[in-house]
Amino acid sequence: MAAPLLLRSIPLFRHRLQPHRLAVAATLLTRRPCSTLTRPDEYCSPTLPSDTLSRAKSESLSHPARIDDPDYRKWKEKEKEILEDIKPLILFAKDIIHSSRYMDGERLSEEDEKTVLEKLLAYHPRSEDKVGCGLNFIMVDRHPQFRQSRCLFIVRTDGAWIDFSYQKCLRSYIRHKYPSYAEKYIKQHYKRSS
Repeated sequence: MAAPLLLRSIPLFRHRLQPHRLAVAATLLTRRPCSTLTRPDEYCSPTLPSDTLSRAKSESLSHPARIDDPDYRKWKEKEKEILEDIKPLILFAKDIIHSSRYMDGERLSEEDEKTVLEKLLAYHPRSEDKVGCGLNFIMVDRHPQFRQSRCLFIVRTDGAWIDFSYQKCLRSYIRHKYPSYAEKYIKQHYKRSS
């Protein structure tokens, strides 16, 4: 008995009960239970009129209320502003890490190091712990555990070196500069929102 009920509710979980799909979900939930006693022509037929399903489909194709919603427009404008603000930083960090400008274990140029310090590392949530006893320089190298990926490393004055994530720096930067929109932006644009 529980299995057929669970199977009928799966579309609700898949579509996450979005308002424009509630009519379709209601149609799915109001089907008569399937049993061996029903006639083949009555087999799991919906009890709602067929025009309800077609109306729900047409409503799901267009979102006029969403575009007219001032909060939605404001969010889209702010989302664009955030992207335009951080895009140069993303391209800069990716260029350092993924291009052939720097070989593995090579120190960054003074100009690149200054930019990384001011615009990325300054916003890392644990920057003080990462720098520790003092910063000697920043370099690019292979991650010790994940040998296929390159990342940025802080080389301390005592000779120790530790990696840091430019993604964490960017997320922290967004939280600092756009506190009202940061979590929504991070949730939508970053796979891991740690």
